[in-house]
Amino acid sequence: MKVKLFLGLVLFALLLPQKLQAQQADSSLYRIEMKDGNVYIGTIISENDEAILFRSRNIGDIELKKINIKHREKIDPSRLKNGEYWFENPHATRYLFGTNGLSLKKGEGYYQNAWIFFNNLNYGMSENVSVGAGFVPVFLFGVNSLPVWIMPKVSIPLRTENLHVAVGGLFGGVIGVDDGFGLGIAYGVVSYGNSDSNVTLGMGLGYAGGDWGKNPIFTLSGMHRIKNKLYLISENYFVFVDDESGGMLSLALRWAPQNFAVDFGLFRPTGVGGSFIGAPWLGVSIPF
Repeated sequence: MKVKLFLGLVLFALLLPQKLQAQQADSSLYRIEMKDGNVYIGTIISENDEAILFRSRNIGDIELKKINIKHREKIDPSRLKNGEYWFENPHATRYLFGTNGLSLKKGEGYYQNAWIFFNNLNYGMSENVSVGAGFVPVFLFGVNSLPVWIMPKVSIPLRTENLHVAVGGLFGGVIGVDDGFGLGIAYGVVSYGNSDSNVTLGMGLGYAGGDWGKNPIFTLSGMHRIKNKLYLISENYFVFVDDESGGMLSLALRWAPQNFAVDFGLFRPTGVGGSFIGAPWLGVSIPF
């Protein structure tokens, strides 16, 4: 009898930690968006088929009916800044027009419009390959031609988390014009950082009519998230021809709620003096 009692106590002691672990609340961090617009961030204490007992960081324990939940996702605790959740950058792979080394995920894409007339559509074919296409609807003005282009991009996987390398190009021409095709640029870019803050150095070589250019175009661009919905962006180009150089500088802000992004800023050619401040830029991007 004493032997059975001893064995029972040993078995109970071995199983007790497992039972306690099974009853322990989920320690993962969740973001729950309700149909009425309320958003809660915290941990799940328990749940059943009808409701979730949720420990919110702001209001404490609350019962959330599943029928009223619009969206639930597990989030990275590092995306909490001063108690506020910083959602993923909705337009992380591109500055104003130029791209960086970050890649679209498979099945993700975005539509980008600049000044109403310049239209781009990009889609992630795989984790490392994306393709885009664009056009300018000059036919709206009675012109019997259509400028079009395609934009393939291949990101090269690296073991370093904050280093990103990509190669690609922009190739196109004008439909409806004899010998209208054969224009473009091939490029390579190296980016350091993440989707919120990064800097990119790139080089491209243009071609026209089957001939490649002799002077490469260099780019130096960056993006920095200064608030949850606000980014500072600079996209710059430089060309060196013999002993002379030229380029284009820019400075812009991106206002980016979770489901779209609006860019507004100024472009200014180098070497321009006088009262010229810069040419305005306005762009809108919608991810899908």
